[in-house]
Amino acid sequence: MKVVNRIRKANQGRDPERLAMKYAAMRTDAFVFLRGTCHLFYDRLPKSGMFKSSPLVWCCGDLHIENLGSYKGDNRLAYFDINDFDEAVLAPIPWELSRLIVSILVGVPLLGLSNTDANILAQEFITAYVDALATGKARWVERETSSGLVRELLEQVRLRSRLDFLNKRTQNKKGQRHFRVDGKKLLPISDIERHQIHRFMQSFARTQDKPEFYKVIDIARRVAGTGSLGVARYAILVEGKGSPNQNYLLDLKQALPSSIAKHLEHLQPKWKSHAERVVTLQKRMQAVSIAFLHAVEIQDQPYVLRALQPTEDRVPLTGQEHHIDHLIGVVKVMGECVAWAQLRSSGREGSAIADTLIDFSGRKKWRNNLLSICHELADQVQDDWRTYCEAYDAGLFGPGEDSLKR
Repeated sequence: MKVVNRIRKANQGRDPERLAMKYAAMRTDAFVFLRGTCHLFYDRLPKSGMFKSSPLVWCCGDLHIENLGSYKGDNRLAYFDINDFDEAVLAPIPWELSRLIVSILVGVPLLGLSNTDANILAQEFITAYVDALATGKARWVERETSSGLVRELLEQVRLRSRLDFLNKRTQNKKGQRHFRVDGKKLLPISDIERHQIHRFMQSFARTQDKPEFYKVIDIARRVAGTGSLGVARYAILVEGKGSPNQNYLLDLKQALPSSIAKHLEHLQPKWKSHAERVVTLQKRMQAVSIAFLHAVEIQDQPYVLRALQPTEDRVPLTGQEHHIDHLIGVVKVMGECVAWAQLRSSGREGSAIADTLIDFSGRKKWRNNLLSICHELADQVQDDWRTYCEAYDAGLFGPGEDSLKR
């Protein structure tokens, strides 16, 4: 029951409706469970050996195979990179690598591939990471030279029109758009919340060069991701460059403490807020960050404001059939992106300099040791998921969970 109590504690205070969606999703399979329990993963992580002595780098903190994807940068060009920094912290290299490797070991067999295939992919990721780190030069994914799933995602983002995107998320009635509140991606918002967000946006707009761009047309609660479900999150429809077909969609999400930081608190800088941490490290680690990225505050609570990024822009590994040859190309790009992010942010507020990272890439012992430990961690994820399934099926994560806990 320790697993049950840890999950409950980590999700205290979240929006009950979206939290119920999260708990139901986590029952689906071990990979979704892994995505929804970042805190549990780092509680299980070894705290000695290479996990203590390796060079320190800036980490996204929740690195798994579906937290890399495509997006439009603030220069309106399409990029493929790490795209979730809610858990971002300073940590030894294996803390970051282990989570992605475990996500491969847990997630790939669910695609109909073998455990041997998963092991091959994990090794390919490590090799690509090491090779990119050894160059000492931070690069980014080029659309012209990319291939396979990564190229498809970049093309999808590049060719997507704002009007098509607007029409999927909103409905146009007599020249005025409103959100399609479908109970899946978007939920209704209370009058109190609407007033708070509307008032904040008015204040925020006054600080921008074009305040009329941020005039609010509609607001809804947003459903996206797994780990953050239940956290205060909103989709905001704004005037943009003109109604109805030049409106823009923004995402506003509450920033919470990192699940990793409690284990490495002595290493972290003193941030003004968790939103500042998320935004600063996203800008530091990505080649170009998503449009409209800001750290903001609403009633003394930190939030991250940015362009709304569709969930379909991530690598679509789950729910589809893939051949291992296709996935090798994807995990290689992922390994490169992780190395480039670490090089790009090297030598900043405690992170290792590039020379130290290059030296680390040349060491061989840690690679096999890390893969062996990740197999043990993957087995632990499976065990924890089975424990969770039993508790969920017994009703311990239903509407009456608080009374059951008491």
